[in-house]
Amino acid sequence: MASMKKKVTRKSEREIDELVIAQADNDSAWEKPLQVHRSKSESVSIPAEVASRAAFFARLHRESSVEDWIKKIVAERVDIEEAAFAEAKRDLATQ
Repeated sequence: MASMKKKVTRKSEREIDELVIAQADNDSAWEKPLQVHRSKSESVSIPAEVASRAAFFARLHRESSVEDWIKKIVAERVDIEEAAFAEAKRDLATQ
């Protein structure tokens, strides 16, 4: 007997969104909630020259500490990168 292969169809993002919205209030449509734990924070070492330049700009911007200024700058840069990535992904999806 010949085996019959089931054709797999991929749903578009819009179809997935519509399905999720339709099932949003139906608890039986959802799996058991997952518990997610934040991983330990990691330290990053930077060259002394970069640390010195960062300290200068932290003082210039009247930040309370170099560490706080670096956290702020890295968070801003990650936001920019995420926005650029999302835009590139949208552009690829519309092609």
